[in-house]
Amino acid sequence: MRYVSSYLLCVLGGNDNPSIADLKKVLDSVGIELDKERADKVINELKGKKIEDVIAQGNTKLASMPSGGAVAVASGSAASAAGGSAAPAAEEKKEEKKESSAEESDEDMGFGLFD
Repeated sequence: MRYVSSYLLCVLGGNDNPSIADLKKVLDSVGIELDKERADKVINELKGKKIEDVIAQGNTKLASMPSGGAVAVASGSAASAAGGSAAPAAEEKKEEKKESSAEESDEDMGFGLFD
């Protein structure tokens, strides 16, 4: 990610075709050593391409990916398939957490860390 970021910084600075030396200069300014293989890979993959087009293409790929909702649906269907036994187990865990927090407050004898 650092090589892509340094490449983007170079392009943002007006250099449409950054070299390894340009990436090295950016990374050296923040104290990061350059890995020549990774820098070569980034430069070769982006050579001759407009960054705006690469970003637009990436956005279309991201838009087609599912995000977050699939996990909740899967766990809900798993709970109903198990006969609803997953919900009581979750309630028991919540009750245990409440009890342990009460015990911890007794141990500090009324003094908090930031009091």
